[in-house]
Amino acid sequence: MKDVKGIELTIFVFFFVAVTVVGFAAARWRRGQTLMHLDEWGLGGRSFGTFVTWFLLGGDLYTAYTFVAVPAAVFAGGAMGYWSVPYAAIAYPIVFLVGPRLWSVSHRHGYVTTADFVRGRFGSKGLGLAIALTGILAMMPYIALQLVGIQAVLTVMGVTGSGLARDLPLFIAFALLAAYTYTSGLRAPALISFVKDTLIYLTIIVAVLYIPSRIGGWGHIFDASQASLAKPNPATGKPSGSLVTTSMTHWAYGTLALGSSLALFIYPHTVTGALAAGRRDVIRRNAALLPAYSLVLGFLALLGYMARATPEVAQGVAKAKNPQLAVPLLFDHTFPQWLTGLAFAAIGVGALVPAAIMSIAASNLFTRNVYTAFFRPDASPAEETRVSQLVSLLVKVGALVFVLGFDKSLAINLQLLGGIWVVQTFPALAIGVFTRWFHRWALLAGWAVGMVYGTWTAYGTSSPTQKHFGQSIADIPLIDHKGYIALTAFVFNIAVAVVLTLVFRLVKVPDGQDETTRADYTADASEAAAEPGDSGRELSPAAG
Repeated sequence: MKDVKGIELTIFVFFFVAVTVVGFAAARWRRGQTLMHLDEWGLGGRSFGTFVTWFLLGGDLYTAYTFVAVPAAVFAGGAMGYWSVPYAAIAYPIVFLVGPRLWSVSHRHGYVTTADFVRGRFGSKGLGLAIALTGILAMMPYIALQLVGIQAVLTVMGVTGSGLARDLPLFIAFALLAAYTYTSGLRAPALISFVKDTLIYLTIIVAVLYIPSRIGGWGHIFDASQASLAKPNPATGKPSGSLVTTSMTHWAYGTLALGSSLALFIYPHTVTGALAAGRRDVIRRNAALLPAYSLVLGFLALLGYMARATPEVAQGVAKAKNPQLAVPLLFDHTFPQWLTGLAFAAIGVGALVPAAIMSIAASNLFTRNVYTAFFRPDASPAEETRVSQLVSLLVKVGALVFVLGFDKSLAINLQLLGGIWVVQTFPALAIGVFTRWFHRWALLAGWAVGMVYGTWTAYGTSSPTQKHFGQSIADIPLIDHKGYIALTAFVFNIAVAVVLTLVFRLVKVPDGQDETTRADYTADASEAAAEPGDSGRELSPAAG
């Protein structure tokens, strides 16, 4: 590590230490009588207002991987990388419709996870288990990718080498993350998200205003990017991309945006952030306010073109054969060292917030829907919390081992499965808050078909660097176009669920008992919790 950039690393370390102090101090922030309850440890006491929730959900959705991967996608392929901007815009109307109803019913019945709701709504532990396992599987590579973002900035700062010297900073960072998440629960990332989002907003605004003046202006940036993208890719012999989508990429672009919008809010970590809100209207307000992050995301994507237009950065990326270094190298080349350190701190802290929330969400799913549901149904709240704390540690360790033990491209490609898998929970979860028309066994069968089709199809895709799980798009059956695998699998999922529901209703296969009532879906915090007599009250199929 002879070429370590001292100023950048010092600023980076300073902010890591600062957020660690904030993380431990969060245990005393808005604390209830005890943290040994999942409502307190895993959901922050269900008490966050509009302001805190906005920062928490923003820190939850816009991660270090977003900071690194979105510009990397634009750098590598041009306009196709911009699908992430419209998908976020499409997602927020879905949040506005689904979020308040899910919050209300979860508040009335004490649901902590998405699988809690599905089990209660459809009266099926098996369907709840399927939703829980899907969420845990989707979280693991997502957490691992936050580490990829930290590794990218450490590499550019000169923290390289081999063995322990290279990986020690990563071990320290995640040990600190594990420690304050264990003690403070969701309150830690909630407080740290204030620091994280402020740093990200500051970095992006400065970058968009400052960097173009350093490299020749916007006209030069777009002209140079178009010329660079038009050159044949040595691996494929075809142009890398273009500044606008073409007729060959319209379907891929559109299905990626639509399919990803279905997944965004039903990811377990996103739902965890939403259920921590103290009132129903907090969710509605945030659905209207969170698109401000989409504006920042659009600016963030422009960094990919800036990197393309900077020869030294483009050469550095080509030499490393790693597009994920595009933004760190761009900052390092154009910013003064103190500002580069600040930008790298934004990426580093941007990894800690979502990683903490994701590990909490995954551990809550395991505790409530595997451990308690099948092994310890009489577990006390304190026991549930202890199990969640321990599992959250194991989840972080697993993610760390994954990143250190496997090729980074594998981690990135496996994350594609996260979106494919999570979308298959949409019928039971997002549609389930409006209607119980679907039969529980039909939903389980549709989920299984979508999971198998999506996983198998993704396994069959390749890229110049990966034989399997190389892409998120593939041929759409019966249509001469390529599209997002998750959306195609979702169509098969829904088709199977509809057909089998009709069949099961026809032959009168018994359905599960719905423990929710119509009023549960519009309840607010000021209303009393559901009376014992409300649970288990049978509704008509369309109730709720």
